[in-house]
Amino acid sequence: MTATAIKRPGTPGGGARERRLRAISPLQVLRKTLTALGTLAFVVVVNFFLFRVIPGSPEKAFAPRGRNADAERLAQIRRDLGLGLPWHEQFWSYLKSLVRGNLGDSWGQHRPVVSVIADYVWPTVLLSGTALVLAAGIGMWLGARSGWRHGTRFDKLASSSAVTLYSVPEWLLGLVLMVALSGSGLFPVDGGMVDPRSTLPAAIDVAWHMVLPCFCLAVVYIAEYSLIMRSSMLDERYADYLTTARAKGLRDDTVMRRHALPNALLPFTTLFFLSIGFVVSGAITVETVFSWPGLGRLTYDALRGPDIPLLQGLFLVFSAAVIVMNLFADLLYPFIDPRVRRS
Repeated sequence: MTATAIKRPGTPGGGARERRLRAISPLQVLRKTLTALGTLAFVVVVNFFLFRVIPGSPEKAFAPRGRNADAERLAQIRRDLGLGLPWHEQFWSYLKSLVRGNLGDSWGQHRPVVSVIADYVWPTVLLSGTALVLAAGIGMWLGARSGWRHGTRFDKLASSSAVTLYSVPEWLLGLVLMVALSGSGLFPVDGGMVDPRSTLPAAIDVAWHMVLPCFCLAVVYIAEYSLIMRSSMLDERYADYLTTARAKGLRDDTVMRRHALPNALLPFTTLFFLSIGFVVSGAITVETVFSWPGLGRLTYDALRGPDIPLLQGLFLVFSAAVIVMNLFADLLYPFIDPRVRRS
């Protein structure tokens, strides 16, 4: 008598794997991708006209004698910056340059915008990325424990702390920390990414300067993630499948870790991927307060000009990062959550 191999749903090669592969159709991928491209096209149009209406006189900011320059010199600078052309000609020139991957030249730094942004990306990714990873781990743990132990002292303390910290502006928290620690010598409060006078290895010096700005960003992220995780865990806490798991004699912590947590992680995962898109934009206020040489500080300096080509390039990079990660989350979610059905 020969044995017959029977494929069970959920095993490799079974129906569950095939259903996951069919979770999203090529038509859905195409539709979501076209939607993202349409959003990006809208951003490109808004990106051009938005910075044309901000107050300020770039020709006076970048003139050799500033606002004391004569009218003829200011008019020449406007023509050199391309501001003397009609708006439709400026917009057409902007689109042609954008298709070639050229974001123009920075008026303040006299370099291509792409090169300027590339020089400031790494500090922002390092700072915001580190804060995001730390906040995701801590926020997930706090939110899961708080939601699972709803009504306990731990839940009340964690929830009230999260709401309070989420309401505090990052820049205000940074200023308070700088004032409180200014005379202690525990952490550098003079700003920057490194200290030229430091004898520490470069990596340790950077990490030491990153403690306070990373803490300011991570605290807000932790509060957001813990509140989302707590709400999601409360939705799963009294589900029928958890009652079945408890009836099997499983410990309460095991029920939470193996059954409730995977399903409660779904909204958390979506939020995490969307937050990755904001990593590129960094935090303008925190980087400005701590003089961190990232894209946030670069945006602040560009606004003072105003350096319109640089502002346009930064805004486009920030928006594109969020749109791409939003698209990635939309495409990934059906594979994570089997409850999502094809529309």
